[in-house]
Amino acid sequence: MQQGFSTFIKKNILILSSDKILLTVSGGVDSVVMCNLFHKAGIKFGIAHCNFNLRGEESNDDEKFVEKLAKKYKVPFYGVLFFTQQHAERNKISVQMAARELRYNWFEEIRQKDGYTYIATAHHQDDSIETFFINVIRGTGIAGLHGILPKQGNIIRPLLFATKNEIIEYAAKEKIKYREDSSNASDKYMRNKIRHSIIPVLRELNPKIDSSISTLIKRVQDVEAIYKIEIEKQRLDILSQKEGSICISIEKLKKLNPISSYLYGLLSPFNFNESQIEEIINCLDKESGKQFYSDTHRLIRDRKDLIIDCFTKSIVENSHLPPPINYNTASIDSEDFTISFEIKNREPNINKSLATATLDFDKLVFPLELRKWKQGDAFYPFGMKGKKKLSDYFIDNKVPLNKKENIWLLTSDGKIVWVVGMRIDNRFKITNRTKHIYFVELIK
Repeated sequence: MQQGFSTFIKKNILILSSDKILLTVSGGVDSVVMCNLFHKAGIKFGIAHCNFNLRGEESNDDEKFVEKLAKKYKVPFYGVLFFTQQHAERNKISVQMAARELRYNWFEEIRQKDGYTYIATAHHQDDSIETFFINVIRGTGIAGLHGILPKQGNIIRPLLFATKNEIIEYAAKEKIKYREDSSNASDKYMRNKIRHSIIPVLRELNPKIDSSISTLIKRVQDVEAIYKIEIEKQRLDILSQKEGSICISIEKLKKLNPISSYLYGLLSPFNFNESQIEEIINCLDKESGKQFYSDTHRLIRDRKDLIIDCFTKSIVENSHLPPPINYNTASIDSEDFTISFEIKNREPNINKSLATATLDFDKLVFPLELRKWKQGDAFYPFGMKGKKKLSDYFIDNKVPLNKKENIWLLTSDGKIVWVVGMRIDNRFKITNRTKHIYFVELIK
């Protein structure tokens, strides 16, 4: 066991000699054996234990046991009491999800505060096989078939080389004491149902099923590595960044086959799921404007691109309107912009940047107002003849939907003076008779 532990760590480059590892220890056989192996290997470590307050006195006894274990090895001990049930109810999530969220956030806090390199969990080969089946049952892509990985971010799993039986046999041989978690015997959770009901049946059909699934998981991991290389190659080709948004070329995307696998690989970093992928593919040949939301991002089917931006409430809700602008207002600050205002005498050289508006001061009626544009708005675009709806103006200028939502208007007595950052209204342009210039500049 000790040799297998050391070999697995070296093969997967999990730990360097200078590293200090935070071990997550429940008191069960897996985590207690992990402590033993770390101690024998001479690796610097500390022990963290969570009391989830779910099993009454049994939970408290687990905590006392683990604290004694830390004293035995003369390493730092970190203990915490969580009110897991209340956290689950408050956030409307399962108890399992609440426990996971609480413990990993806490582990990371300790890791950063006390200078640990990684957080180590005691997941073993059986856990990886069970995770494989859980993901198959729930429905998954290629990433869900790779089981539990040896290393993900700041978390390492140095026992993945061993089976549960091997761990139990090692504990017996080394006379290692540990705690039994009564919840492991319950079929209340999906993992336990798979462990107690499904895998035993599969072992009857194929006594070597554990080895077969482990081999399959390794092959999937290899295939996933190749898949990621190909996805990254396509990402560099068809993704671009424009004004803070990510754009995927629809024309290039349609040339990829199978398109669903490529699109899933491109969009999964933005937390879009597989069911959404098919819906997005179905909208590629339809009119622009369709929107899709993940927990963190929004995707818009625009004319030539799929546009991805961060999803926040400000995307779908109008921002608060800035205060009215009087003739002596120097600037306005908001979440979306900073705009400055200045009255000038007529000058021969006028800044014609899109970020500035040079207006005839005497044609304005104060106070001016800033607001978001809405359907039905129309103005007289500078340099053009006649009146034009803003919606048509945006179409003519190929303004993408995600940019339309954030376009502001400067108005005077209800009339549009400036489509901010784009074009002024003809009615307020300067002429040979202009005496005073009202200079407005979009700073950010």
